[in-house]
Amino acid sequence: MPARLHRRAKPITSPTARRIIRLNNVFQLLFNLLWWMPVFYAYQRDAGLSDGQIFGIQSIYYIAFCLFEIPTGAIADRIGARNCLRAGAVVMTAANLAPVLAPSYTGFLVHFLAIAAGRSLTSGAASAYLYDGLRAEGAEVDYLRAEGTARALGLAAKVICWPLVGPLMALAEPAPYVLSAASAAGALLCALALPRLGPPTEHAEPAAAGRHGRTLLHDTKAALRALRVSPWLPLLMAQGVAVFTLARICQVNLFQPVLLDHGISEGAHGSVLAAMTMAEAVASARPQWLSRRLSAAQWVSLLSVALAVTLAGTTLGGTWLVVALLCVFAAITGFVYPLQRKLVNDMIPAQAPRATLLSVESILDRGVCALAAVAAGAYLAAGRLDALLWQSAAVTCVLMVGLHLVLRQTPRAASRPRPEPTPRH
Repeated sequence: MPARLHRRAKPITSPTARRIIRLNNVFQLLFNLLWWMPVFYAYQRDAGLSDGQIFGIQSIYYIAFCLFEIPTGAIADRIGARNCLRAGAVVMTAANLAPVLAPSYTGFLVHFLAIAAGRSLTSGAASAYLYDGLRAEGAEVDYLRAEGTARALGLAAKVICWPLVGPLMALAEPAPYVLSAASAAGALLCALALPRLGPPTEHAEPAAAGRHGRTLLHDTKAALRALRVSPWLPLLMAQGVAVFTLARICQVNLFQPVLLDHGISEGAHGSVLAAMTMAEAVASARPQWLSRRLSAAQWVSLLSVALAVTLAGTTLGGTWLVVALLCVFAAITGFVYPLQRKLVNDMIPAQAPRATLLSVESILDRGVCALAAVAAGAYLAAGRLDALLWQSAAVTCVLMVGLHLVLRQTPRAASRPRPEPTPRH
């Protein structure tokens, strides 16, 4: 079984590790601070787009994200995760300006395609850089808390900033997109300030790439080898699919239908979303609260089941119980996301292309999520929301129990796993 959860007894002594964590926190906060998120639907309607055009662009976005993930992970392993973060921030800055310069169907389509490209450039690279950077400084044990804290700060920023969008739009209608571009530009400054890692860890920096003759094909083959020699790795990725799909479908597709089904008016949805976001932020910053009696893999399986059951439980209660259960759902999501990231990172062999493998996980997550969204739409159209939630809970429970039994019977690696690094204090 994987190592149990760790709690650091001493503070981080490496100045470089502290710098990496601080810059990663700010980068993640600014890069993901999309001011336009609460109003993009209404903004596009005001620009003259129909519902068919708006949701059509969203479908194209999901497909594009999966397609972009295929090369961008390998690119990050070749040019270096740090350089990939910089490229992603540049693309994100330009993407957020597209609707300002061209408030039309074409402009919004370009906007979302560029958002998909920018986020795919950073989705695996950010986690890979943080993990490798802390490991190089002997602070690998702090990765879980660092990942969770960065997510918590980003969520807290959204709670603070999103209520300001309405007043800002009254002053200048394109303000949400301009502020999003400014935030992405700030993320670029953070990426430029990130320290360069040594060749043994960030082995894909340009100089190292030239020395070892690395190519995209080489990294792709190395990723496939890693999946073959580490049997737990694809299983843990599959385990994470349940987490991502449940969280994404609830927070994006089913959030409003669940509230409306219980008579909660649209005017209160923003307050409920803020409460959920705060619950997720607090939990994301405190993964160490989870008991060390269970392994990380056991916790992810248990929390995945808890997510499904909590969401299904919203069918049973009144208004306040529904709101409370949604907040509990958000808190569980906050605990499980950084834990799943650490699990997958720990299982990736030392010399494997980390960003490429993390992109594979992202493709799996979003591919299944796209299928689940189609199914959710069909259930909602048939008026069978309750059936959807209970069937999702049943399927998740069966899959998690089965997957965990397979994990218990599967060796962690075909060869001896690398030893745990000894932290330097």
